[in-house]
Amino acid sequence: MIQEQIFDLLRKSAAKLAGLSAAEKNQALKAVQDSLLKNQKQILEANALDVAAAIEAGTKESLVDRLRLTESRWQNIAGCINTVIAQTDPVGSVESGWITAAGLEIRKVRVPLGVASIIYESRPNVTVDAFSLAFKSGNAILLRGSSSALNSNKAIVAAIKEGLCSYSASSSAAGLENAVFLADSGERSDVDQILNAVGKIDVVLPRGGAALIRMVVEKARVPVIETGSGICHLFVDESADIEMAAEIAENAKLQRPGVCNAIEVCLVHKNAAPDFLPALVKKFADRAELRCDARAMAVLEEAGLAGSRTVTAGDTDFDTEFLDNILAVKTVDSVAEAVEHINAHNTKHSESIITRDRDNARYFQSNVDAACVYVNASTRFTDGEMFGYGAELGISTQKMHVRGPMGLTALTTTKYFIDGNGQVRK
Repeated sequence: MIQEQIFDLLRKSAAKLAGLSAAEKNQALKAVQDSLLKNQKQILEANALDVAAAIEAGTKESLVDRLRLTESRWQNIAGCINTVIAQTDPVGSVESGWITAAGLEIRKVRVPLGVASIIYESRPNVTVDAFSLAFKSGNAILLRGSSSALNSNKAIVAAIKEGLCSYSASSSAAGLENAVFLADSGERSDVDQILNAVGKIDVVLPRGGAALIRMVVEKARVPVIETGSGICHLFVDESADIEMAAEIAENAKLQRPGVCNAIEVCLVHKNAAPDFLPALVKKFADRAELRCDARAMAVLEEAGLAGSRTVTAGDTDFDTEFLDNILAVKTVDSVAEAVEHINAHNTKHSESIITRDRDNARYFQSNVDAACVYVNASTRFTDGEMFGYGAELGISTQKMHVRGPMGLTALTTTKYFIDGNGQVRK
């Protein structure tokens, strides 16, 4: 159960944050970064407990990998705060301004949302990302990670608070450690409380699998920025560079199979299939199971490459986020059919076409309904760090407010400042 006092402290901290300058927020973030690095040993030890529990529980390796922190990963996570610090603070920026016929001076100014909450699964990096972006954009934040990462998140939030206390002690901004709290009971009631915190939470962001996102969207009484699970596609066009296509498929599927920007489906033009599918099998080298439609299977059988890791696709395989070393493969007759299939089965996350045909590339980008649409590149680039944001709140797959990787501006809105000199409406 989240104590009511926590909501009050978050609201007061949000008001205090809204008045801080960009320089003050950056100094506080630097103090947090120093604390995260100073406490690295304790954080990695806490994470090792979570990883060991996940392995003992039989969690599949791709999801354990998503949970696991290593020294190099932790250094990178903490280092991403530098990019957040370097970015322009959106708060206070004037988006537009004009003078009305009545002589009123109107400015449209960007301001923080206030108090945010993020509900997420076992990815400890989200704890740092969400905090740093919320803080820099002037928002307090309530974090609710999964019980499988509870030890990690407790250690990370303790280090964040230590850094904020350190900064507060050397400045006039007392109490900044109350700008972040972790709902750490591990009970489902925490989630229910957040989703019903009308007037206390200004926005909630779910970040995780389809079930989590659907639950938050359906049950929340507070505004939601919907992130998406990742049924991402790679389409190999008939003009594709086969070697490039196989290399991109390997990266997009196998680099980290348990993340939302990994591909789950590969669509292959019928004219490219005889060259590409054998190249794909050889590139994967039995590291993933290929679930093939009839035409793709026939190509592999003819090439003598239909082995134990190539099976016939089932009815649900083109609608599944495997988060594992599994790739569904389907043969299509045209770029139009590929687009039609993607729009019928995707989660509006990330899609890619491999092609030498400029017209097909532009057709694909214009007609695929997704937050990020690539040409000749891996979907693994859909990430706040890769987009230059340093960190991300998640990948928004909705069309209102914000879409795609969410950086600083995602937790801001606009306010109109109107200056007059005695005008009254007639």
